[in-house]
Amino acid sequence: MSKTTHTFLCFLFIVSSFSALFSQNSEIKAASISHFANDSDEFLGYDSFGFYYQIKNNVFSKIKGKELFEYKNISLGKITKVDLQNPLKIVLFYEDFNTTVLLDNQLNKITEINFSLNNTPIVVSAIGMSTQNQLWIYNTLNQQIGLFDYLKNEYKTVSTPFTETIKYYQTDFNTFYWIDKKNNWFSCDIFGKVTSLGKLPDFDSIEIINNHQYLFSKANLLYFKDITGTNSNAFSEIEILEKSFDKFCYKDQILSIFTVKEITNYKIVTP
Repeated sequence: MSKTTHTFLCFLFIVSSFSALFSQNSEIKAASISHFANDSDEFLGYDSFGFYYQIKNNVFSKIKGKELFEYKNISLGKITKVDLQNPLKIVLFYEDFNTTVLLDNQLNKITEINFSLNNTPIVVSAIGMSTQNQLWIYNTLNQQIGLFDYLKNEYKTVSTPFTETIKYYQTDFNTFYWIDKKNNWFSCDIFGKVTSLGKLPDFDSIEIINNHQYLFSKANLLYFKDITGTNSNAFSEIEILEKSFDKFCYKDQILSIFTVKEITNYKIVTP
């Protein structure tokens, strides 16, 4: 074998190995399991009891079969954010009035909190349910994350001030995640420890699964990403039937795609 041929074969081997690595898990098959018509303004997702949640004409609804619960509060304006982590204690946020409402599992009001009346000045632009009767709060007055005890009506700051504007945020009981306008991804735990989780690609919408996995859409294509995978630069495209969609939700391997006319639920298994 000539030196030139050997060099060429080595080159082909390197290229093919790189291509195999890059294409590994490049597609995720999504199996359609159900779909139904929906005329809501915003589909919010499901809980573990099989109820789905939506907003239509600024009325918040909880639905399963013939069971229907509704909550509306015209005096507080538009619903800005809904946190469904605890279906027994749902968080509705009305940013225009700096107010949040907690609802029980039949959408009865448990309590209403006007942060403008708090002893410590708070202007909320991000909120979510945390642990031990607390709410995650991002206070725009000091540009810091805090925890608000809604039973004791006490507020404490836990993070240092942010240097960039929040582009997207998401919370779970123990963590406040956010992405800044430069697409840098961070987390903050309940003790105030801030961790940089890396830089994200440009996206139209995104949903964080945990501190190393997320789904995102771009140009009506849907992708899964695991930053701890063997090929940390690769994305896995999720194959769905819809050519365009308004929103997606993911929970417990169920991917819900929301369009103007209907909701389709897919079963997916992430790598």
